[in-house]
Amino acid sequence: MSTLYILDVPENKGIAKLAVQDARLTVGRVGPYFEISSDGQIVIDRQSSGCRHAVWYSAIAGVADGRITQHDKNALRVEPT
Repeated sequence: MSTLYILDVPENKGIAKLAVQDARLTVGRVGPYFEISSDGQIVIDRQSSGCRHAVWYSAIAGVADGRITQHDKNALRVEPT
């Protein structure tokens, strides 16, 4: 299971809200972070999240048991390892 950590600040809430809507993802909290987990890949569409580019590129706090295979102006993709 791969996990993506996003700092819980107002600018990142759109990412967590979008992840909650995806039935393949589990969204929880660990300290001041959103914890987004999946047995498969995690894919977050930037435009659907409402994140501006500067926020988008600084949103990732960490990844566990996965690796980022896409992080561009369109999407963030984490593949399980």
